[in-house]
Amino acid sequence: MRAPTGHLFVFGHDAVGDAQRARLLLGVAPQDVHLDRFLSVRDVLVYHGRYFGMDRLEAGRRADELLAVFDLTAKARSTPNRLSGGMRRRLLIARALVHRPRLLILDEPTAGVDLELRHELWSYLRRLHRDENVTVLLTTHYLEEAQELCERVAFIRDGQILSEGSSAELIARYGGEDLHDAYIEAMR
Repeated sequence: MRAPTGHLFVFGHDAVGDAQRARLLLGVAPQDVHLDRFLSVRDVLVYHGRYFGMDRLEAGRRADELLAVFDLTAKARSTPNRLSGGMRRRLLIARALVHRPRLLILDEPTAGVDLELRHELWSYLRRLHRDENVTVLLTTHYLEEAQELCERVAFIRDGQILSEGSSAELIARYGGEDLHDAYIEAMR
């Protein structure tokens, strides 16, 4: 598929001219769960690490590390289709992080997960950003999630950015008690 017009750079690397380097800097966890049902949970992570150039030993160590971080160690030998929805979501995020990207793109990462897991993921994402300097691009319909996690927020309508700023700036601009109120007002 060919990109339309314009240029895309990922931390200074042209996404077309230097696609291999640009890809190494990106980790993506899509909204839809697409995991190889024939691989074990651990093998999903190892395979992804190998795809991004890690040797077998390094990929295995990183897989074990992420299994522990995302509380999936007990399910390491299971196949993804035997996991709950929340566990699959955690596995998708772990897979996106295997190769230690600088930019993590999360599309609706907490859709369909319970409140406890949602808050655990929030805590992990904060640590990831703070301690490992990973930039997180988050798409969400949960405005409380955006207000809680994001330094900058963009309201989008019909594929166009309607307004952007910090949560505090958007609340000040549109009024209300929280980002939800500001969003409702912005959409009028």
